[in-house]
Amino acid sequence: MDALHIGIDVSKDRLDVAANTPSIAPFHVPRDHAGLADLVERLKPLQAERIAIEATGGFETVVTAALAAAGLPVVIVNPAQVRAFAQALGKRAKTDPIDAAVIARFAAATKPDLRPLPDAETEALGDFVARRRQIVAMIGA
Repeated sequence: MDALHIGIDVSKDRLDVAANTPSIAPFHVPRDHAGLADLVERLKPLQAERIAIEATGGFETVVTAALAAAGLPVVIVNPAQVRAFAQALGKRAKTDPIDAAVIARFAAATKPDLRPLPDAETEALGDFVARRRQIVAMIGA
C-alpha cells in the first residue's frame, strides 16, 4: 500500500484539503483559528507521511506553523513545480479542490524533503533584513 500524502491548497479565506487516495474524501475548512484547529484534529489520526502546502505569498505561513506545532510532517512546495506537474497530468482546470488533489499527487510522486521550520530568532532576523531592503529601496527612490 502506498503511503498517505495530503495536499492543501491555501487561499485567503479557506483551505482545501485532498489526499492521494480516494478512500479519504476531500474537504475544506476556513483559514482562521477554528478552521486550523479542525484541520489538525482531522489530519492527526490519518498519520500521513507528508502534508504538502503550496507556497502562496505568505498565506501558507500560519497553516504551516499550526501543523508543525501539532507535530505533523509538513512541507511547503514550489507552486511552479506543482503547476508543471499538473500540466503533465493533463489537469487544465484551476479550482481549489483540484489543486489540492494535484498537490497531494505531487507530494506522493516527488516526496519533497521535510525540513525543520526556522526558529523564532532566525525568522525575526529575516524580517529585519526584508525591512532593511525595503527602506534602502525607498531611500533610493
